[in-house]
Amino acid sequence: MFLRLAEQHRKFVQDLVMNLQALAIVLERRGYLASCYTCGGQMNSASFMVSLTDNHLIRFLVSDYGITWTEMRDDRELMKLEGAEAINQLQELANLVKYDIQPSEATLAAAHRV
Repeated sequence: MFLRLAEQHRKFVQDLVMNLQALAIVLERRGYLASCYTCGGQMNSASFMVSLTDNHLIRFLVSDYGITWTEMRDDRELMKLEGAEAINQLQELANLVKYDIQPSEATLAAAHRV
């Protein structure tokens, strides 16, 4: 049972890393400064970052050790979430792409959320 769960977790992390890479590409095409770096070719970890404005940065880390969402403004940490809550915040960011909200509108939405 535990081996099966470990394999499911590895596949989940790989799927999440691939989706982060795709999200970074789409966000860049929409005018955001975004990047997604992975370590090695096994897709078992990634560091995703996007700048919503000059001083508003989102960092999402995923690895076998956990998942973390960190939101910073003016070099100060505003919010740090882990696990499912971090993924929920990532979904909100993905919705910006899905509904084609421009960077200026995204800034307003983020300001209301914080």
